[in-house]
Amino acid sequence: MKCPDCSAELVQKTRDGVEMEVCPSCQGMWLSRQELAQLEDEVFDFGDDEKGSLMLGCTPSTRKCPQCGDLMKRFEYRFYDLQMDFCERQHGYWLEAEEDKRVLALMKEEEKNLGRKVLAEDRFAAHLQFLRSGSFLDRIRDLATEAMDPRPKPAS
Repeated sequence: MKCPDCSAELVQKTRDGVEMEVCPSCQGMWLSRQELAQLEDEVFDFGDDEKGSLMLGCTPSTRKCPQCGDLMKRFEYRFYDLQMDFCERQHGYWLEAEEDKRVLALMKEEEKNLGRKVLAEDRFAAHLQFLRSGSFLDRIRDLATEAMDPRPKPAS
């Protein structure tokens, strides 16, 4: 397979724990869907359903797929400011040099934010449970009853 940027022959290489095709000249990378998911999973432990949408829309690209030679499409990776190209025939994704590190950083941040969200939701659920508890509601009723009682309060 040839690099879509500089036409050098792509070589098999392991980066970030993932085997992929890398250009020895420009350091661009060709990843299959599984390889991209494996790269993300190096730092993201919440599963594929929690990653969010990979892409919403796309635009034409001038790069050609290293496998089939068709023009690829360009998209914004998971709504971040990271542009990637992909083959519409689902052969793979083209990442420019060092963009694998950017994917890792974005997914690490996404996992951190999701972890904070889960923690906040758990704390809110516990707070709601407390508010629904009998002891809390009893105190509210007692206060309301006292406030509506027209009899004078005894001096302490």
